[in-house]
Amino acid sequence: MSDAGYDHAAVERRWQEAWADADVYRTPDDVSDPTYVLGMYPYPSGKLHMGHVRNYTITDAYARYRRMRGDEVLHPMGWDAFGLPAENAAKERDTNPRDWTFDCIETMRDQMKAMGFGYDWDREITTCTPDYYKWNQWLFTRFHEEGLVERRDAEVNWCPECETVLADEQVEGEAELCWRCDTPVETRELEQWFLRITEYADELLEAIDDLEGWPNSVRQMQRNWIGRQYGSEVDFEIEDHGPVTAFTTRIDTIFGATFFALAPDHPISEAVAAEDDDVRHFIEHEADPDGDEPNGVATGLTATNPATGEEIPVYVADFVLSDVGTGALMAVPGHDERDHAFATKHDIDIVPVVAPEPDDWDGETVPEAPDVSEEAFTDDGVLVDSGEYSGLESEAARERLTADLESAQETTQYQLRDWGISRQRYWGTPIPVVHCHDDCGTVMVPEEDLPVELPEFINTTGNPLDAAEEWKQTTCPECGGDATRETDTMDTFVDSSWYPLRFVSPGLEEAPFDVEQANDWMPVDQYVGGIEHAVMHLLYSRFFTKVLADHEGLEHREPFTNLLAQGMVQLEGEKMSKSKGNVVSPQRIVEEYGADTARLFMMQAAQPERDFDWSEEGVRSTYAYLTRLTELVEGFVSDRPDGDDDAIASYVDAEIDATIAIATAEYDDLTFNTALRETQDLTRTLRQYAEYTEPHAETLERGLSAVVRLLAPVAPHVAEELSETLGYDGFVVDADWPAAKIDRDAVEKRRKLVENTREDVRDIVDVAGIDDPKAIDVVVAPEWKYDALEIAIESDADNLIGELMQQSHIREQGDAAASYGQDLQAEREALELTLGPDAEREALESAAWLLEREFDAPVSVLPADEADAGTVKKAEPGRPAIEIED
Repeated sequence: MSDAGYDHAAVERRWQEAWADADVYRTPDDVSDPTYVLGMYPYPSGKLHMGHVRNYTITDAYARYRRMRGDEVLHPMGWDAFGLPAENAAKERDTNPRDWTFDCIETMRDQMKAMGFGYDWDREITTCTPDYYKWNQWLFTRFHEEGLVERRDAEVNWCPECETVLADEQVEGEAELCWRCDTPVETRELEQWFLRITEYADELLEAIDDLEGWPNSVRQMQRNWIGRQYGSEVDFEIEDHGPVTAFTTRIDTIFGATFFALAPDHPISEAVAAEDDDVRHFIEHEADPDGDEPNGVATGLTATNPATGEEIPVYVADFVLSDVGTGALMAVPGHDERDHAFATKHDIDIVPVVAPEPDDWDGETVPEAPDVSEEAFTDDGVLVDSGEYSGLESEAARERLTADLESAQETTQYQLRDWGISRQRYWGTPIPVVHCHDDCGTVMVPEEDLPVELPEFINTTGNPLDAAEEWKQTTCPECGGDATRETDTMDTFVDSSWYPLRFVSPGLEEAPFDVEQANDWMPVDQYVGGIEHAVMHLLYSRFFTKVLADHEGLEHREPFTNLLAQGMVQLEGEKMSKSKGNVVSPQRIVEEYGADTARLFMMQAAQPERDFDWSEEGVRSTYAYLTRLTELVEGFVSDRPDGDDDAIASYVDAEIDATIAIATAEYDDLTFNTALRETQDLTRTLRQYAEYTEPHAETLERGLSAVVRLLAPVAPHVAEELSETLGYDGFVVDADWPAAKIDRDAVEKRRKLVENTREDVRDIVDVAGIDDPKAIDVVVAPEWKYDALEIAIESDADNLIGELMQQSHIREQGDAAASYGQDLQAEREALELTLGPDAEREALESAAWLLEREFDAPVSVLPADEADAGTVKKAEPGRPAIEIED
């Protein structure tokens, strides 16, 4: 031990080498049902950042904890190694993405090992290697065979900076920016490959309710993204253009449809724009679907409302989107806020046709129409001014109108769109397709010819695969004629949609994963990662798992049982980022304070789901704590105490049990901060114990052993060191988790009793102005009061005092029983069970030393039959009476 603290560098280096030599984190293949703990694998950017450290410390701590609880744990690591950043970095440095990526992987792997993460490195996977992306191609082929792949012309999101297509989920915010580079996204018409995720829309939505181990926020984000709506489609006849179908969830309001709106890119809008300068100018220069107000332009056309037969004006409006519904809608200003704003701006009629249901409505009379001149009435209600449908409630009217209107039919709409996976970039999985120059058309590459490997990188603008002529020109697998390879590569989210399955059997050469082992090991028991992947990676993974369950023999339909979305590491309230210059280097922290300090600080700073601020002071304080703990253990070993097994030892022993009970429950819930706070509080109690008296050796050793093992999941290196110092054999990572001899409920009651008693003594001393107490008596309530409390809690009788007086031993107390019964009656809703009288007295006797230490006065804990009657009268269960001699 140096003056600066324990030698973290030597300790961590020593135990990392020992773990590696013993191969302690390897998971054998013959495990039938391991606990599968997984963090979202990282993109190899070159260096770990604090977000990485927090994410992987969470999974590492939980994996270590489960292992100490006796589970066989699978805790692997891999690399999300394809992607545009590596390609851009290679272009800037005039190298190739492969070399750049593997250099980054090597650096990050070394940093992870320096953090002490307990991964089974034998299972490491790297998605940019042919032995991995071969199976992306194989899965693409299988999806194609099952009708889940489609190639079609489509309007797609195009990032001009990245020069590639983006999926809808990769376009962020109202400004519609690229998720990678924040460039405004454009729209292009391209022929693209799609995975038909919409075929699973209903199951993806309905199964969300069963994901009980997922955060509600993530589940709701997926519900919103899938966006299922039940409604009706109905045709409006537009002059010279025929029937146009509109989707609506509120066909009950159709009598109030006073205009018809088309998306700017609707075919009719484009046809009108070709002849009308105003419409063309609006579409090309003014339409802003992300604007604060709905805008539009009249087309001069009219549409026939099929319910009323009236002609209503047709507008091109920027709030109508071609990929939502049908790109056309009936606008009802009286009952839709957006339509109301548009109608007000364009002086269009606003007609109410649904009224709020009156409180005294008889179900037959038609209520008065509401005033909708200032704002729309958007709730369901009762139809008014709707012909034969007036007087119907909205739901009944929707059913009748859908049945009665000739063109109307029930339909279900989704916001979810098929997943466009084509990317016009080099560094990704080649799509295993060739385009025959003769009559074969588009042909899948046969399985025996997989993988289709990437050619050498060509540093060029656009898609480098287009420039790889030798690679691109090939022969058709069906006819042997000339053909051209598909030059699009797959979205990298394909790689991550099934990677947990590859960890099950990473070296398997015959299939992407061993189905039998996958059925034993999956789903992942605990998954940890950022909430930003809620509607990309997590949704796609669920889709892949369901397809593989349907077609490849998986027995589960969800990939992750429990999900934790960890919060961000911030500095002074802002997310750490290079652009802001507020990045804290994990490497510097490890060098100055050690990996255990970084890990422990982050896990104790906040619950894993919450953001928290990095604090250098907090890091130093954490390092100081580990140093003090090391000193305490070394001091105990070098000078083993010889104290008595007395009341003080009994209190400390109870606190050891209390800490174990609470910390265990908190580790189960991944609330590491509470578990670690308890552990540090126990360390403080052990130090106070050692300083106050000659400790009982077995009690102090049990406490130190408990602290070491409770810290081991988060601070594994120092835990190994201190476990060895205490003389225990084997790795602490393989040690048994400490066991408590008391449950948490009893712990909470005992602690509440002791703390309330200490606080009452402080209050009396303060209020009475007692500077130097001579003696302190703590008097436990008589047993009959505990019985009365239990009866009051369990009873539902209106006359509680009468029920209490039915008990002879309570009735014998006379006025005291009546008075206490009145108190119980008054506080009946807030009553809680306490420890029994004997347990309460034992707890107070064992904690008396804390009062003696604080007030430097002798403390006596007395049962009711040994105390003054006037004092006993004030004692209640859980709140002993207190007498202080001045």
